[in-house]
Amino acid sequence: MVSVGPSVVRDVEGDELVLSLSGDWTVANSAALEATADSLIEPARKGGDAILDLAGVNRMDTAGAWAIDRARAELAEAGVRASYRGARSEYAVLLKEAGYQPIEPPKPTHAPTAISLLSEIGESVYTAGHDLAEGVSFFGEMVAMTVRLLPFPHRWRWTSMTYHLENYSLRSVPIIVLINFLVGAIVMQQGIFQLNAFGASAYAVNLVGVLGLRELALLMTAIMIAGRTGSAITAEIGSMAMHEEIDALRVMALDPLEVLIMPRLVALVIALPALTFLADLAELAGGLLVSWLYAGMTPIVFITRLHNSITTDTFLVGLIKAPFMAITIGIIAGVEGMDVRGSAESLGANVTASVVKSIFMVIVLDGLFAMFFSAVNY
Repeated sequence: MVSVGPSVVRDVEGDELVLSLSGDWTVANSAALEATADSLIEPARKGGDAILDLAGVNRMDTAGAWAIDRARAELAEAGVRASYRGARSEYAVLLKEAGYQPIEPPKPTHAPTAISLLSEIGESVYTAGHDLAEGVSFFGEMVAMTVRLLPFPHRWRWTSMTYHLENYSLRSVPIIVLINFLVGAIVMQQGIFQLNAFGASAYAVNLVGVLGLRELALLMTAIMIAGRTGSAITAEIGSMAMHEEIDALRVMALDPLEVLIMPRLVALVIALPALTFLADLAELAGGLLVSWLYAGMTPIVFITRLHNSITTDTFLVGLIKAPFMAITIGIIAGVEGMDVRGSAESLGANVTASVVKSIFMVIVLDGLFAMFFSAVNY
């Protein structure tokens, strides 16, 4: 059937203006539909009564019904009483069900500032508690799965773990080494500058050695891994959740935690201590270079003073904390990835939440370990 564009013919019957509609009022003629519907309004704005005669309409769909009824509503707003005539029964139903409905914006409600503040605080506390409970539950599931898989080495996904280990460790080396080298250089430069006023610039070596090995190297490495690797884990798992690939794994009787989370978590637990060791070396190298350039301290003198200021325990503190931070980053990234709900907005929000929560928990965990090691005099 050949489509005929919508049209309107104007006539006068007594005191009434008759607008006779004809043609196809369908979405296929959308451009002409809008223009023709608008043409119904201007001639009738003078007031009085108007009749919309639909006897000549060949076809009408919801788009046409909406456009026609919108014109009738705008005429009513202009003070013109408009009514329909000659509409088929099915068109009358369309005009009633798919007609124009003005959208009334909700009235803004402004709660008192104090109540809003308390509400936000309460919601934040509740969300934090819910996230903590969810993370502990997820960690419990991973521990139970580890115990269940230990007697069966063939069920460990060695290929996947090797791939993720390379991605998380080897490919992270350049940025980790560079960042920690610069941090060590900055700490050494500031230490020399500040301690020089007391004639104790040589003690900047102690500062770099103790602070770097116990805290800074691990902290900077964990933060970088949280931003680089944690976000990648959340994005990968979240993308699979969006495309229902995780549901497909369950349909195939495969546990998503075993297939997706466990290899990434094991790789992360191995990668972070190894990167921390390299970060320690890079930070000491940055301090050595700056001490040589700023204070004229030769590498032999630097190494001698470093040997006198640190012990094996100083070096081990950072390595002991690294696996716990890796588990924290992996758990948070996995939880946020599994919580993605089918939209790009949800994926972006969860990736952001993963990075923010991981960095926050890394700093909190570092503080807890600092208090613990101080309490046990380690």
